[in-house]
Amino acid sequence: MIYADNAATTKMSKTAINAMLPCFDAIYGNPSSLHSAGQQAAEALLSARKTIAEILGCNPNEVYFTSGGSEADNQAIISAALYGAKKGKKHIISTAIEHHAVLHTLDKLKAQGFEITLLDPHENGIVLTDDLLNAIRPDTALVTVMYANNEIGTIQPIREIGAICREKGIPFHSDAVQAVGHIPVNVSHDNIDLLSLSAHKFHGRKGIGVLYAKRGTVLTNLIEGGAQERGKRAGTENLPAIVGMAAALKEAVSHIDENAAKLIPMRDKLISELVKIPHTILNGDKQRRLPGNVNVCFEGIEGESLLLLLNEKGICASSGSACTSGSLDPSHVLLAIGRPHEIAHGSLRLSLSEENTAEETEYIIKSIQEVVSYLSGMSPVWNDLQKGEKNYVIQ
Repeated sequence: MIYADNAATTKMSKTAINAMLPCFDAIYGNPSSLHSAGQQAAEALLSARKTIAEILGCNPNEVYFTSGGSEADNQAIISAALYGAKKGKKHIISTAIEHHAVLHTLDKLKAQGFEITLLDPHENGIVLTDDLLNAIRPDTALVTVMYANNEIGTIQPIREIGAICREKGIPFHSDAVQAVGHIPVNVSHDNIDLLSLSAHKFHGRKGIGVLYAKRGTVLTNLIEGGAQERGKRAGTENLPAIVGMAAALKEAVSHIDENAAKLIPMRDKLISELVKIPHTILNGDKQRRLPGNVNVCFEGIEGESLLLLLNEKGICASSGSACTSGSLDPSHVLLAIGRPHEIAHGSLRLSLSEENTAEETEYIIKSIQEVVSYLSGMSPVWNDLQKGEKNYVIQ
């Protein structure tokens, strides 16, 4: 099997697994307990917090453990919104290509009387800072822009956006779930006030993540109960997952340049060969994208059929057609960058990790060429395009 769906989740690293093992046996106490077993667990918890803080460029007291990126996104956005509302500010700026953890939270706030401005990206998937400047108002309570897109891999000008927000005195949140562990991220250098990350995107365990909140940020509790996480996130900390996350992140960051040097040539080879297939287009900027991300659309092809046939060839990938969610709607990200519905339905996302090889890349290219040719041959849409009864959208 060739696994090329690392944007969905990654295989746990041996480093993360080995770091977790003592927490199932020797270090099993509750970190909130005062006895020696509890204090041993508390020390392990603090060590993991310090490791993550050092990597992010912040203070350990600014790191809050959550169940993952979605919870962190929710808490960051709701906290900033409610704090802003107390000062008469009920306007939030985001983008049309955010993860649904952000967009659905904004929908909820909109129903509560907040005004939401969603910036449309350029066709290459990059948000223009001028558009952000034009959208800022005196009552803007928050700007939330994802660091790197989970579908098309585009990397936003986060440092510039953060600098604008800092100058205007507006809190800035970034969903960095796809970025952390894959490209350099430093909350201080990037002018970020709130940041979300998730361990299973960089070879840690599922169900654990981090919310970074700059000192002085007022957080609203989503979960009430005990005094864990300085009273801002109740529930006994998932020590094994937290320790594994810290180990996985430390390993990922220590090899970040090495991994990028391996992944970028494979990514670029995939892009260059796939766009040679007639009526195929790359989604997202060719250069400002994650090292392992490839996203293309094939005209006249359904993403679901493409995925199923690639799976038969032993390739795990994903599509922007949202077929796995039971929805017939195409990707909101692809629609936002201007892809028509019928084109967006024929998308393919390949997301590589450092475990993939150049030989696998060659096999993926060959397999996609064969599957697209097969599907084109049996597609009534493709037949109409070939006969000139419909016009090609992708030239």
